Amino acid sequence: MGMGLLVAGWLIVAVLGLVALLRLVAWDSLEPLIVLNALTPIVYLPAWGVLVGALAARRWWLAAAAVVIVAAQLAFVLPELSAATPVPSWARHAPVVRLLDANIDASLHFHAGYVRTIEQDHPDVVTLEEFTPPALQSMIASGVLARFPYRCVAPTPGATGFLIASRLRLTNCQVETVLWNGFRMQYMVKATLWSSGGPVALRVVHTLAPLPAYWREWSSALAAVDQSVRADGASNTLMVGDFNATWGNKGFVALLHDGLTDGAAARGKATDMTWPNGAVVPPFARIDHVLTGTRMTVTDIAAKPGFGSDHRFLVASVAIRT
Repeated sequence: MGMGLLVAGWLIVAVLGLVALLRLVAWDSLEPLIVLNALTPIVYLPAWGVLVGALAARRWWLAAAAVVIVAAQLAFVLPELSAATPVPSWARHAPVVRLLDANIDASLHFHAGYVRTIEQDHPDVVTLEEFTPPALQSMIASGVLARFPYRCVAPTPGATGFLIASRLRLTNCQVETVLWNGFRMQYMVKATLWSSGGPVALRVVHTLAPLPAYWREWSSALAAVDQSVRADGASNTLMVGDFNATWGNKGFVALLHDGLTDGAAARGKATDMTWPNGAVVPPFARIDHVLTGTRMTVTDIAAKPGFGSDHRFLVASVAIRT
């Protein structure tokens, strides 16, 4: 190993060591850390290359330092990767709600690909984020919305609009907001979904991406979602949407600690990434989720290529314990 590679190796180890240390002592306290923590499964991968190179060159101190970084990454990701459990036996005979959730990327029309998917898959509930007024008109014109007599409609011209469309009765629709740049910003829609297994507290979430302009609002929105779960209780909650957060983020992990279960991780699909959509770069982050309380469980879930969006969309079957 030449001097240049040796210096590069130590620089990689030092930077990643600082990222890991800040994860422990200042978790998600600054915008760059939020993004790095969200990408925990990939951001530490250079340390693996350093470890291999250091071992091959017999640079034992560098190899030992790289081992520490690799061990830290494994400690961070193992809870998610080891969260898979068998589907509970009670779910075999329980009522099931079929769900489709998509971030449509503030599109000015509702893509025909989603119309075909809805017509083919017959979901009971469709939840959409970044839902705009033109997308609503396009959806009405397609005729697909007529299949869902119960709706919570909250479109906006930007990225904060929502739609819940359901074959099952919906009541108590309520839009939740946080203050952003002097304006009230929608981050969640709450409703009661009346399934054959009883009422379900349906929550559709979309936080803004934690970019420099609004990472504080991202933190506020996730904290408000967590507060809602604590206030309402987790057992009867079905929470879906684009959280712009992963198991690497403190605000998302708080939801799991409050009693919600990550449906994809529970079904052994922790690596079924949802962003980006994969047209140019393969998906490398799982920021869209289906979370369930103790009265429910995801029996099947998959991320599928989105239409005209930078997100893959989710289809899931959720069993409800009676």
